[in-house]
Amino acid sequence: MTAPSDLADRLGLAPGARAIIINADDFGMCHAANTAIVGLLHDGRIDSTTVMMPCAWSPEALAFAASRTDLDIGVHLVLTSEWARYRWRPLTGTATSLVDAAGFFPTDVLSVEQNATDDDVAAELAAQLQTALDAGVDVTHLDNHMGSVYGLVTGRGFLRPVFELAARHGLPFRLPRSMDGVGEDSALQAQLDDAAAAADAAGVEIIDRLWSHPFELLREGTPDEETYEQMRDGFIALLRAVPAGVTEIYLHPMVDDDELRAAVDFSAAKRGYELRLLSDPAVLQAIEDEALVRIGWRDLRDLQRGDAR
Repeated sequence: MTAPSDLADRLGLAPGARAIIINADDFGMCHAANTAIVGLLHDGRIDSTTVMMPCAWSPEALAFAASRTDLDIGVHLVLTSEWARYRWRPLTGTATSLVDAAGFFPTDVLSVEQNATDDDVAAELAAQLQTALDAGVDVTHLDNHMGSVYGLVTGRGFLRPVFELAARHGLPFRLPRSMDGVGEDSALQAQLDDAAAAADAAGVEIIDRLWSHPFELLREGTPDEETYEQMRDGFIALLRAVPAGVTEIYLHPMVDDDELRAAVDFSAAKRGYELRLLSDPAVLQAIEDEALVRIGWRDLRDLQRGDAR
């Protein structure tokens, strides 16, 4: 297990603190996402969320975010559109290297890494953040949809414009320093080391590690499909394994309804399970039993802006 950075110390946490940020991705993707995430924020079941600015239901998410500037709400930087029936386009238009033949963001990260130009990526990400700021959102942080800026497929990433954008606006970015808990790929860890050094050089705060659980419901559609209880127990095991330092745990909670099932190609049930999970007494008890310290991205933003001053 890699030793944590000094982030927890600089945040003023106790020595050895095991801090977590529970983040809901995909705010604004659809009404089912918005309904779930607003409820979770209201009840204090999540610590932060990030808005998908190009999606059709982002205006509803932005209106809520602008009315609740006390909450930790960031921007989920988007360069992909993964579903078959429900697609979205760049805010900067379709005369760009960021679209497929149909004029939408591509469905896969490989296409982004192979075809997108640095200038087009920088312009689009800046437009997404500016749209949130113009809507009155007190943006607390940035993260990325489907890992499309990390260079995970071909090695060609777009972290430079992300760090420039984050530094310019005094915002932390979701990048883990360590692969702890997600694998032992030495080449990928070396890539993370270089990215973390670039973030540090830009003055952008990042986290120690980034955890989740499988995006899809295991064995979905088979007689042996994963049950809610099995998923919950796996998530509790993940919570119990959180080490010292700052770990973001991200999920995609949504209401499992007709709208969601019309929009997505799979895993609607998993989205509904994650909504249920975050209010499950067994999960809440595990967080308490493990003495996990819940913090938010605003804490990192305050630290970053304090360092800048």
